Amino acid sequence: MLRLTEIKLPLDHPESALHDAILKRLNIRPDELAGYTIFRRGHDARKQSAIHFVYTLDVEVSSEVALLERLKNTPHISPAPDTRYHFVAVSTPHATSRVVDCLPLVQAPKNLAPRPIVIGTGPCGIFAGLMLAQMGLRPIILERGKAVRERTKDTFGLWRQGRLDPESNVQFGEGGAGTFSDGKLHSQIKDPKHYGRKVLTEFVKAGAPPEILYVSKPHIGTFRLVGVVEAMRHTIESLGGEIRFQSKVADIEIENGQVRGVVLASGEQIASKHVVLAVGHSARDTFEMLFKRGVYLEAKPFSIGLRIEHPQSLIDRARFGRNAGNPSLGAADYKLVHHASNGRSVYSFCMCPGGTVVAATSEEGRVVTNGMSQYSRNERNANSGIVVGITPEDYPGGALAGIAFQRQWEERAFELGGKNYCAPGQLVGDFLAGRPSEKLGSVIPSYTPGVRLTDLSTALPAYAIEAIREALSAFDKQLKGFAMHDAVLTGVETRTSSPIRIKRREDFQSMNTSGLYPAGEGAGYAGGILSAAVDGIQVAEAVALSMVSP
Repeated sequence: MLRLTEIKLPLDHPESALHDAILKRLNIRPDELAGYTIFRRGHDARKQSAIHFVYTLDVEVSSEVALLERLKNTPHISPAPDTRYHFVAVSTPHATSRVVDCLPLVQAPKNLAPRPIVIGTGPCGIFAGLMLAQMGLRPIILERGKAVRERTKDTFGLWRQGRLDPESNVQFGEGGAGTFSDGKLHSQIKDPKHYGRKVLTEFVKAGAPPEILYVSKPHIGTFRLVGVVEAMRHTIESLGGEIRFQSKVADIEIENGQVRGVVLASGEQIASKHVVLAVGHSARDTFEMLFKRGVYLEAKPFSIGLRIEHPQSLIDRARFGRNAGNPSLGAADYKLVHHASNGRSVYSFCMCPGGTVVAATSEEGRVVTNGMSQYSRNERNANSGIVVGITPEDYPGGALAGIAFQRQWEERAFELGGKNYCAPGQLVGDFLAGRPSEKLGSVIPSYTPGVRLTDLSTALPAYAIEAIREALSAFDKQLKGFAMHDAVLTGVETRTSSPIRIKRREDFQSMNTSGLYPAGEGAGYAGGILSAAVDGIQVAEAVALSMVSP
């Protein structure tokens, strides 16, 4: 296969244009082209008057060696890399022939016990469990929340009735926090082994749209993610894995620096020498338990801020000009950064085109916001977090101080919102002018249970408010209309990433607790669905190698 990059075509190009572009680029006859697949498709909107698609293609030709020799100095033509998943996998009596991408070169013990445990069913936990199951290691996967459809009902209970279930919500339950988000599947992590391709391939097998394999910014959306998550659960179970819902891990048994098992809230004990900790960034009680147990934790930087909503049509016009509304482009997104004069960095976070702002708290008496889109991205508003970077110097007090800091501002938001899980809100124009908002303008906020207009100047630390005010004006110069008076700010966004890091060694085990594998976003090693899933794969490989080593 050959890899062709930088194939540029107009937005309205016919399907045959790709075929013709390949023939022209390679200077070959039609009969020499055996086939091609789209590896990546993005668009270049730097010039609004000339927006175009940019393709990366994998091409099969009849005489590849000769063609490569002839075109060896031609830019944007090279041998296609092997993006299949490869790992010195575990071969056990339970492994199945369906594991076509693994290379079964390591023999596991015949009496494989005790089984590995995975705590959490977010993207990291699901992929750690899936990989262990594909390698025949029959993992036990423990989830404090409910199965995804039951969890969805509980989440709607908060959004529609202001009724919170602390164990089943946006943060806790099958699928993790990413289930109620935009379902973005792109990341900036370095991925030389193409783990991300494995993630996307497994999602497609589970029912995700095939286009996520090639669009430059793939996403699935909440409703589709529900079915995908269920399908992946069934796959894990069919391979010998076991998934237990409403099985909260209350304690981890550690003896002489080695994990011996876990204790559930029910009192049940499960023995294991290999425990993957994929609990997500909001498992605060688990972090507290680990700290008491002496597992090494440390505070880490994260970000706090507010959600902002604009009409999606405004963002489309600002990004695409006269091409706004073109169905080939879909709803426009943006990525903005500003370095404020007070030394703070402000940036857009988790931008959701055509989406909604959602209630994302997992604790009573606190308000947290997040963003979500469906696959169609056709809601009237665009939203994103406008967040400010902070460091442990902003919240001194030890490894768990960031949790206390988050809670402080979530409780303040609960108070400003009326103490009924409504969120405090303010028009951007009033926020910039330093006056409370009294009535909405043209932008109707999407957050439910509802938004209570107020003054957000006390919703965050003074340095964050100052930096966001400065950034909004700067963003307006980059994206015309961003600081429009009627745009709505909603507070607060505090769960951008984990406030702690559970440090691990090169073998992915805890710095001071052998057999404990901190993983994913909650442990401080990922930031989003794709990177968390990739970390889950890497940790599963480490577990497998540890289990089969002498």
